[in-house]
Amino acid sequence: PLLSHIMPRKSTYTIDLNVREGHEGYNVQAKCPAAPGHALLQQQELTWTTKGMSASRPPTLTQTKQDQLTAKRKSLAMSVAMKPGQQILMNAFMMYMSGSQLNIWSISVTSGAVLSPLAGIVAMEQTFKNLESPDAKEDYLTTPKLIYLALNLVWLALGLYKMSSMRLLPTTSADWTHRIEWKEMMETTSIPPDSMVL
Repeated sequence: PLLSHIMPRKSTYTIDLNVREGHEGYNVQAKCPAAPGHALLQQQELTWTTKGMSASRPPTLTQTKQDQLTAKRKSLAMSVAMKPGQQILMNAFMMYMSGSQLNIWSISVTSGAVLSPLAGIVAMEQTFKNLESPDAKEDYLTTPKLIYLALNLVWLALGLYKMSSMRLLPTTSADWTHRIEWKEMMETTSIPPDSMVL
């Protein structure tokens, strides 16, 4: 009894709002002008049907908007990928002006040229995460990621070269003298060799 008060009763009277041929409304509707874009849509459907692609849906307005959004994300991804290139030129000029001597200015510029690309490489996935599109048909972020990675590696190599010019990297043989194993002398003598005797 409780459910009978909560659930609505099914009406015995129904109204069919579908317009079929022979009805008065069908003839009136046929005389009305078509809605804007309706004729173009019918022409596209007819073209797809004649090509044997009636099972596939023609591109709709939402798909067009999705394609535009994907193209905009591609351009944004390329702009993000090219940002390290702008930093490379600026840092190269700053490192050239700082010289090869050890001071606060040269150390800060060189450390930034080494740490910034490393941080960019580590956070690469997070950088491009907001530009991903789940509805995209292809992975359009592969090329921007490769460009972004290559520019950061160039930036890192430039910083390492600057550190090498400042003698902060063990790149010469003198930096490894602590690993030289000196031979122990078994015996010594005060007699000069035969070559030194007159």
